[in-house]
Amino acid sequence: MQAISAAEDVHLLRFANTLTLGDFHSAEDLVQEAFLRAWRHADRLVSTEGLARPWLFTVVRRLAIDALRARRARPVEVSPSALDTDVVFDPGEHSLTAHVLKQAMAELAPFHREVLVYRYYLDQSVEDTAAALALPIGTVKSRTSHALNALRRALASQGVQSYR
Repeated sequence: MQAISAAEDVHLLRFANTLTLGDFHSAEDLVQEAFLRAWRHADRLVSTEGLARPWLFTVVRRLAIDALRARRARPVEVSPSALDTDVVFDPGEHSLTAHVLKQAMAELAPFHREVLVYRYYLDQSVEDTAAALALPIGTVKSRTSHALNALRRALASQGVQSYR
């Protein structure tokens, strides 16, 4: 099969993009499928000079038409209702999480626990935490990092999976 230049490839992609009404991802899929079919029929395309380019454009057009017909034949997709997506508050889950977290915090060193309380429970900035604890900012940052790692280990020892 004669080589398709990059410029022709771009023209084919633009053509597919117009057929898909600007859906670039669908256009890429059409062009990829057309090239796959060209590869499968390479023996027929090699035998006739100048056949590859118009053949590819025809294949892309037919694939776009088939995709449109398939979308029209299927029923309209129904979006999930609010009941399907809303999360229901479970007070039991909340109290269990609080209990597990309290046990994990109890396993931490006091200076780690203290910095986590200021940073996350009291929602203090690094600077405010440093001022309240009379520590340098760098120390607060490193203690926070070490405390979070220690908390992850403590939670893992209780069987809580980390989502890091």
